[in-house]
Order: sequence, then C-alpha cells, then structure tokens
Amino acid sequence: MSSGDSISTYDYLVIGGGSGGIASARRAAEFKVNMGCVPKKVMYNCSRHAELINDHADYGFDLTFNGFNWKKIKDSREAYIRRLNSIYESNLSNSGVDLIRGKASFTKDGIVVVGDKRYFGKHILIAVGGYPNKPSSIPGAEYGTDSDGFFHLDSLPKRTVVVGAGYIAVELSSMLALLGSDTHLLVKSVERRPDGLLTVNITNGVIDEVETLIWAIGRLPQTRSLNVNYVGVKTDKDGRIIVDKYQNTSAKNIYALGDCCGKALLTPVAIAAGRRLAHRLFNNEPENHLDYENIPSVVGLHLLGDGADEILQGFAVAIKMGATKKQFDDTVAIHPTSAEELVTMRGGVRPNKKG
Repeated sequence: MSSGDSISTYDYLVIGGGSGGIASARRAAEFKVNMGCVPKKVMYNCSRHAELINDHADYGFDLTFNGFNWKKIKDSREAYIRRLNSIYESNLSNSGVDLIRGKASFTKDGIVVVGDKRYFGKHILIAVGGYPNKPSSIPGAEYGTDSDGFFHLDSLPKRTVVVGAGYIAVELSSMLALLGSDTHLLVKSVERRPDGLLTVNITNGVIDEVETLIWAIGRLPQTRSLNVNYVGVKTDKDGRIIVDKYQNTSAKNIYALGDCCGKALLTPVAIAAGRRLAHRLFNNEPENHLDYENIPSVVGLHLLGDGADEILQGFAVAIKMGATKKQFDDTVAIHPTSAEELVTMRGGVRPNKKG
C-alpha cells in the first residue's frame, strides 16, 4: 500500500466484508499483496434441540417440551456472532489485510471514497452482498418484516406466516414451527386488525391473528449507492453486476462476486469464487475460475468428532476413487458445517495440548 496526494493506493481493494470479500482478500494477502448465514444456523441448531426433545419419548425418555427462553438464545446467538466477528478481524490482521470501516462509493475518476478518505486499487473487487426483497404490489406488505428482521424478533411469535418458496423461507418456517410457533407459508394480501394482529389472505382462504409476517422472497444486490456506473460497470435492471466466468465486470481491473452478481447466492460459492479470483490475479493462474456448473459436487477426507461416522461415508468413496488434496481444495464447501474444514483447510493444524 502506498499513499500520495491524500489517496491511499492498494494492489487489491475489496469493497464488502462478507464471506467472498474476506476470503479473496486473505488469499490475496498470502501472495504478498495488500488490500460476513451463521446466525441462521444457530437458530437451526436451537430448533433441532426442540425436535429431539419431542422425539425422546419414542426412545423411552420421560421429557416434556415446555417451551424455551427466546431472549436467552437471542443473547447467546449475538454473543457468538460478536466472537466470530472478532476472529474474522484477527484473521484479516494476521494476514496483513487493512480493514477500512465505512460506506464505499466510486467517483467518476475511479477513486473509491469511504467517509473523507480516498482510495485507489490497481485491482478492485466488489463483494457487497445483497438485502432482502419486499414486495410493493401486495396490499399490507408493509406490515411484515423480512428474513433479516427475523433475527431482531424479541419473542417467539404465536402465529407466523413466512412468504416464499426458496431455502430461506423453508428454513425459517421449519425453525419457527419446531420452536412452537403456528407457522404457515404463502400469501396473497395482508390486513392489520385493530388489536395489532394481522389477517393474511391466501389463495384458498384466510389466516387470522397472525403475530408476525416474514417476507423471504429473494434478495436484491446492495449496489445502488456504489455509483458503479461512474466507472463503467454494467448491471441488469435490478442492479446485479454482470460478470463473465472469471468474475470480470465490464470495467477493466474491476471484478465482482457473490450475492451482488445474483449467481448461486450461497456463502461457500462466494468463498470459492473469491479465492480463485485471488489465485488468478496474484499467483500466475490466468485460467483459474469457479466452475458454477459443478457446485453440487461433494468431496471429503477424514474427520474425528461428533457426526464423523455420517460424514466419513462420502469421504470413503472419494478416497476409493483416488481423490487428491488439490481436488479437495477445489471443492465448494457446504457452510457452516464441520465437514467444510476438510475442503477449506490450507495447512496442518496442531491441536493444543491441555492439562
């Protein structure tokens, strides 16, 4: 990094602190250049405990599910996220990556502005992610929250309607149902009652006394305030950045990946694409890119711990077929899981001996 005329210059400037941006920045730093799905899994694990409690009677256990403390799991989840963010920041620092806090945007001369600071990147990656979409054509849509708002709920709703047919909608509705909320999917219109509850009209009837409505109908790119048009970056009508298979945008030396491109909106996909881009730009691998067609492929190796028996079965097949470490490294992980360690670990880790 160099500084002159109040402009800091970087070999690699990453806009966005999500999984793809962090992965690409850290990997680029390994090559001597300078330079955020977890809370949902916490709630999934919480709901899984509720499901197991309900199943215990079939195995001879005398247990009764009497509900749980929503505030406690919310506080525990937020504490875990704070701890995880601290680890991310520490990893960035240890990798030699400068963390710049603030809202970024382009100027017409190709400079990136954050607050009153100006930055120039020889290579610039846009990985700003997206935000939940909310409909404008459904009456009463403003009474609902979105998939992000789910994590700000102060209590478990007695009755919930989740709108959407994608994996986010299905996951949220299943978690809420397992935790005890009377949960429904799909919607046509919404009306607020005098008592503050909602009446949700669906195609074949009405769901009354709805306490919480959650819109989970997709995500839009977080690009509108970036002024990408100033630097010649083309987008579609919804603001998604158009890229080729190498993550190149229409502007030279500006790249994009992750949710802001609208392709395979999954954390491990963004991580894999970010790392491959860093290899292509800074490790003399001009053809390295993510093969989006092969994302469903699963590869594994060896694991010791809870659930290892289930995970190892797939690994045994891979080893039998002669899979190599490089093939593991090139595989998109399922995140967050224990098994992902086997396809994301770069080097050996020596466990600390205690006692």
